[in-house]
Amino acid sequence: MDAPQNLLVTLTGKDRPGVTSAVFQAFAAAGVEVLDIEQIVLRRRLVLGVLVTEPRDWKRLRAAVEKVAQDLDMNVEVERGVGDNRARREGRSHVTVLGAPLKASAMAAIAGRIADCGANIDRIERMARYPVTAIELHVSGVDPEVLRPLLSAEAAQRGLDIAVQPANLLRRSMRLIVMDVDSTLIQGEVIEMLAAHAGCEAEVAKVTEAAMRGELDFEESLRSRVKLLEGVPASALEEVYDAIALAPGARTLVRTLRRLGYRFAIVSGGFTQITDRLAEELGIHYARANELEIVDGRLTGRILGKVVDRAGKAEALREFAAQVGVPEAAVIAIGDGANDLDMLNAAGLGIAYNAKPMVRDAADTAVNVPYLDSILYLLGISREEIEAADAEAGFVTPAPPV
Repeated sequence: MDAPQNLLVTLTGKDRPGVTSAVFQAFAAAGVEVLDIEQIVLRRRLVLGVLVTEPRDWKRLRAAVEKVAQDLDMNVEVERGVGDNRARREGRSHVTVLGAPLKASAMAAIAGRIADCGANIDRIERMARYPVTAIELHVSGVDPEVLRPLLSAEAAQRGLDIAVQPANLLRRSMRLIVMDVDSTLIQGEVIEMLAAHAGCEAEVAKVTEAAMRGELDFEESLRSRVKLLEGVPASALEEVYDAIALAPGARTLVRTLRRLGYRFAIVSGGFTQITDRLAEELGIHYARANELEIVDGRLTGRILGKVVDRAGKAEALREFAAQVGVPEAAVIAIGDGANDLDMLNAAGLGIAYNAKPMVRDAADTAVNVPYLDSILYLLGISREEIEAADAEAGFVTPAPPV
């Protein structure tokens, strides 16, 4: 028995109220069933595609939709065929591309790699146009695990950030965000700021850099750096906290995702005297870090308790996920240094944020633009939605560039 025919009706032209209604009135009169529909509007230009079952008198339906298009001063195409979209929708991914700027040549390269592996771009949406351009591609036809390394390699050559995620329910569910602190949530390293009070900032910075590159054992390097802080007044912690600058977009990231019911945790190789205050200020639910010993109002150069190192960060992630009641696959981890690698690997989505090369290579995706809230675009949240929510809550967001 021959497969049933269907009709693909594509309408293009200037958008205006009532277009979709008028088209579906014509379909209703023909008694057809809707199999698929997609509609986009770009600079007030509408593209509406509708796949319907073929009626007995399909030519009469074609004449009806052509009359609708003529009345609306639009163009229409009607094609007969067999089947629907089910085959091409297997192996679905969300591919998010970030560029500052996003060049046409780069998008051509990404689209080319998608085509090379036999996948199809079903839909394209703009998530943001400033301070970075963010585009989301809905891709089908190939497994995300196959697509990710191909696009990551192309993005690295083109100076883009790219994320490939499976199109599944996890992206829409309540999730846990676990973030590193130094050089991720905040700009700079707290231990270096404290070292300035001890007159050994350059020495500490050199060791910190080597540790973040994975060249030194983290616990050993941390204890050696903290030892140099012996005798620093505890009041220096207050001065350091007051001098901390959050990463651009940090407040927006936390504020927006808290509205959606996300939970947040910060896990740091830094110090509780700083991280606990940051958590309270930003409304972060969980925090874990190292505790500096203070005796008689001065730092002793020692750490109390077990050091939060690379393995300790991953352990904290698992504990926080259990407390929240979400699987590790629903956790998003964000970090920049070698001591974040186990945490990034333990999460369902590990994001290397302005990270060292070895961390970028190991993570699921990398974000190299200096805006922490760009991570929202990876989660399918657009700049327009963020600003609308802020406006409703009374927050003022900066105007986009003209």
